[in-house]
Amino acid sequence: MSAEQIRVAVSGAAGKMGANVCSAVEGADDLTLTGRADPSLGTSLDDVLADADVVVDFTRPDTAIDNARRIVEAGVHCVTGTTGVDYAELGGASGDGKLFFAPNFAIGAVLLMEMSKLAAPHMPECEIVELHHPAKLDAPSGTAVRTRELIEGAGGRVHDPIHSIRLPGVIASQEVVFGQTGQTLSVRHETYSRESFMPGVLLAVRRVAGLEQRITVGLEKLLF
Repeated sequence: MSAEQIRVAVSGAAGKMGANVCSAVEGADDLTLTGRADPSLGTSLDDVLADADVVVDFTRPDTAIDNARRIVEAGVHCVTGTTGVDYAELGGASGDGKLFFAPNFAIGAVLLMEMSKLAAPHMPECEIVELHHPAKLDAPSGTAVRTRELIEGAGGRVHDPIHSIRLPGVIASQEVVFGQTGQTLSVRHETYSRESFMPGVLLAVRRVAGLEQRITVGLEKLLF
């Protein structure tokens, strides 16, 4: 990978997230957008792999695993935010590409998870409420699932079910409510624009090649 310019292709480039990623890459001095893959654009993943150091994938759960496998087996690094997928099975894939997955690339959402981990040992009983736009395919969201994993890993207990709401007018929102006798604590993150995800995506694009593990999960691994 060039020390001067990182060549980036976007899979799912015609989608709302993909289009934002394309714009963010084009606006970065150290990144070059080399391809846009999307069926609606008449371009496939194979059309953009050869010119890329990193492919950013924001597609669908039913295609994400196959996309990621093809990317890493081509020796290209993959940054993906497609949720509803277990990427662990790619640990044995051939090729030299590395994979970075984050269920949420917003810095505030990562801070919500970290704050929830901090609270969990002291106020272990909690519930999660997440809201997304109606087009989101997975419920509960990947962010909510990851938050539950982190809370329970820190000694907390998330009550079932995770409350998933799908409504027009919403992009993404999540609240974790902790309860203890005589008190509650709420930690909430609101996403008002998909631009909020772009600093995290670009951070992952810049860092993925230098990661030690074949598969890295969670933006917190790059922030803390």
